[in-house]
Amino acid sequence: MSIDRHTQREEQIDYLTDNLLSRAALLVRMLVKQVRNREISRTEGEVLCILRDGPRRVTELAELEGVAQPTMTLLIKRLEERGWVTRTGMREDRRVVMVALTQAGSAVEQAFRAQFLGAMRGDLEELSDEQIAALTSATQTLGSFVDVLHQRIGR
Repeated sequence: MSIDRHTQREEQIDYLTDNLLSRAALLVRMLVKQVRNREISRTEGEVLCILRDGPRRVTELAELEGVAQPTMTLLIKRLEERGWVTRTGMREDRRVVMVALTQAGSAVEQAFRAQFLGAMRGDLEELSDEQIAALTSATQTLGSFVDVLHQRIGR
């Protein structure tokens, strides 16, 4: 690899490091704001979406959402009061609390997701063919990056 190419790669990595997460988070916030669903907050919707893939530990949900465990415990309590999730302790270690979606929670998650994806689709339709192609490629690359991280982290 030539020095110019190496420098360009380093600059691109710096750009991604500085911008990727904040722009992805902003995209999610903006799309959720378009949906304006008063029944469910962004964080509640994201937790329900995570649980769509199966039960998770409270500690894992807190890590994934970037909040303290007590904060996640309160959020889970609210979701449980609404009938959207259930909490169960593990027999092997009663300190571990698993959270799972209920049928009602699954219905709320599906409705939230449909609204969210509808808003995103409408916005994407305004982009040029070139922008759609670039985002498609970027999304595929992001998926591969996530897969590598999952393997490395072991989750």
